[in-house]
Amino acid sequence: MKQQISRRSFLKGGVAAAAGVAASSIPGTTALAGPDESKQLATLIDISKCVGCEACVDACSEANADKYPDPQKPFPKMVPNRVPVEDWSEKQDVNDRLTPYNWLFIQHAEVEVNGEEKELTIPRRCMHCVNPPCVKLCPWGAAKQQENGISRIDSDLCLGGSKCKKVCPWHIPQRQTGTGLYLDLMPSMAGNGVMYKCDRCYQKVAEGELPACIEACPENVQTIGPRKEIIKMAHALARDINGDIYGETENGGTNTIYVSPVPFEELNRAIEKGKGKPHLKPVEDTMAQANNLAAAMIIAPVAGIAAAVGKYFKRSKTVSKGA
Repeated sequence: MKQQISRRSFLKGGVAAAAGVAASSIPGTTALAGPDESKQLATLIDISKCVGCEACVDACSEANADKYPDPQKPFPKMVPNRVPVEDWSEKQDVNDRLTPYNWLFIQHAEVEVNGEEKELTIPRRCMHCVNPPCVKLCPWGAAKQQENGISRIDSDLCLGGSKCKKVCPWHIPQRQTGTGLYLDLMPSMAGNGVMYKCDRCYQKVAEGELPACIEACPENVQTIGPRKEIIKMAHALARDINGDIYGETENGGTNTIYVSPVPFEELNRAIEKGKGKPHLKPVEDTMAQANNLAAAMIIAPVAGIAAAVGKYFKRSKTVSKGA
């Protein structure tokens, strides 16, 4: 006999589940505690080695295909119509920018290197900030940061409200309409899909394997390791090639460290920027701003409750379908 779950029992169970995690989400606990950089992994990207072959792009797509959205159509009409529909399901082959189906792409820059005109190619994806605003300011607790510094979005909890994209200095996350929890909760009023971005192959890393992009690169452009060691390597490389570093201090520090043979100011001028094509400008520490710190303190307990309710709803739905 198929088990039915009433709205009352869902709400009762959801609140009970929320109570179990709310305590860990209040200010002063792990939700707002400063990150332990000694446990974070960082990636060094040597731009001088990249040949733009896109082996990393293809490997990323293949490794994460099972995580890509499968939207339901037609899309619910939003009331009010304030959140635009974003549908990439018919454009999954686009690979010259970030999309919900393309979490890594190659930017091109025509610059002068040692007196010669040269095209540099730059792998771009999530920067995986040391203290990520996307995680700290997500009102639903859908964005998470693991102890090893990987930040990712839980597609089972995300409502597609795009807060993560707004607070990201590079506007990395991308939305796909017609998928996710909002379809079951309030399809016409809550969010509008799910946000997607690089999760640095967190399952592979958990098994002691390399992220797909690093494993596939034939030129050894990327190196992954403890952040402190990667920073030392980046400075040594920069000295050797008289280069420049990006990502060490941007947004308070990231776990994606670029080394370039030319200043990043020049690279930023040369690359194409826009939607899904992030800049390479200097970035101040977003979470050091007083208003964001205050917002994080308010959001943390709410996000903990929201995440618990979302998880309970998902479990309830699974039980209902499988019973």
